[in-house]
Amino acid sequence: MRTISDNHLAKSLSGGLIMLQEIADQLPLSERKIAQYIIENPHEAIRCTANELGELSSTSASAVIRLCKSAGLSGFQELKLRVAGDIRNLSDTSFSDIQPNETQDAIVQKMTNISVRALQETAEIINYEALAQAVLALQQAKSIHFFGIGASAIIAQDAQLKFVRINRFTTAHTDFHTSAILVSKSSMDDVVVGISFSGETYEVGKMLELAKEKGAKTISLTSYGLSPISEIADISLYVSAKQEEVFRSAATSSRLAQLHLIDILFMCVLTSQYDESIKQLDEVRIGVNFVKQHTALRK
Repeated sequence: MRTISDNHLAKSLSGGLIMLQEIADQLPLSERKIAQYIIENPHEAIRCTANELGELSSTSASAVIRLCKSAGLSGFQELKLRVAGDIRNLSDTSFSDIQPNETQDAIVQKMTNISVRALQETAEIINYEALAQAVLALQQAKSIHFFGIGASAIIAQDAQLKFVRINRFTTAHTDFHTSAILVSKSSMDDVVVGISFSGETYEVGKMLELAKEKGAKTISLTSYGLSPISEIADISLYVSAKQEEVFRSAATSSRLAQLHLIDILFMCVLTSQYDESIKQLDEVRIGVNFVKQHTALRK
């Protein structure tokens, strides 16, 4: 059983192919066949589900899960993330961090590549069972409280602006005490979403603990890997675990990945209640236009 102290291991973005090469000879036949397929076809493997990889390697999904356990990993998503990291490390240097006196052309290319990579890796590690649970919880919620500190507070505010448009009572206060007051009044009909890229922000963890004491459903949004906050939450959602570089380029890519997952949650909730959501969005649009028109007349 892995513990929170293993967090640094879970967040590693590479070493998957090397790990498989080192243990391949010691594996049972079915697991060895899967390992060999991944080593020879890494690009295809990271796009597969466990069932698909089992079929391609002439084994089974259960053998894929056993391989992950043999490698000491939390599951298939972590193995894919590690293999994806190996692929990236073998690619060109366009994903390297920004360097002193970098040309503007190079900055444009690098920042674009870094951002695209963060979105792709986030899509690759989505746990669709957890996503479905989160969407259902948000659908049924009487109120939704988003909470984050620093850069994650921006993500919380963006989420609040989206969900309030479809008639959800939603909050995203940046003040810890104000948020604590609201969460302290929550119940089993409410959802509290804690956002922390590191997964270790103290205030976010305490907010989720308070929510659980009140019986509210809790959702965490963190970087991929075992963390204190994901351990607290009822439902754990993850974005790419790319670590911040010297010039903090990953701070921008991680923000984009978090915003991307919030957009996914919002659209999933919206489309599941499409007619009612469109009605609510139309009402919001009419209200905003009304305010704009009257503001223009006063100028």
